[in-house]
Amino acid sequence: MGQRISGVTLKEISEDDLQFLYKLLKQRDPDANISHKVMPSYDEHVKFVTSKPYSKWYVMHYKKQKIGSIYLTKQNEIGIFILNGMRGKGAGEEALRLLIKLNPRDRYLANVSPKNKKSIQFFKKNGFNIIQHTYELTKNEINRS
Repeated sequence: MGQRISGVTLKEISEDDLQFLYKLLKQRDPDANISHKVMPSYDEHVKFVTSKPYSKWYVMHYKKQKIGSIYLTKQNEIGIFILNGMRGKGAGEEALRLLIKLNPRDRYLANVSPKNKKSIQFFKKNGFNIIQHTYELTKNEINRS
């Protein structure tokens, strides 16, 4: 683990962030991702982002550099993703505290793939407790039976 950083700021996303958010999306491990399995095209990505799918969505900044994003869904679910090379330095914890401070709620959730060990550790370390395991049956599995 490298040097710890401090001074992370959050800025609500804008159209200026579309390319950066797509770059972040490309770095996601599809095996540890529960929101999508196939990488969307850039146009699909733009359509999704501009549809305002979350109640709040921020780009994380450190020393004026974009380093990640964090969002809060309408169901109070938190999603966070940080660029390779900036993970494990404390930026996620700072962003999480800021998100909670800016958006007070009685409860926050984080849906994490069981394969995403680092996210599980992150949320546990930050006081989240496991409340369920969710299982999925897709059309592909149904058709194989």
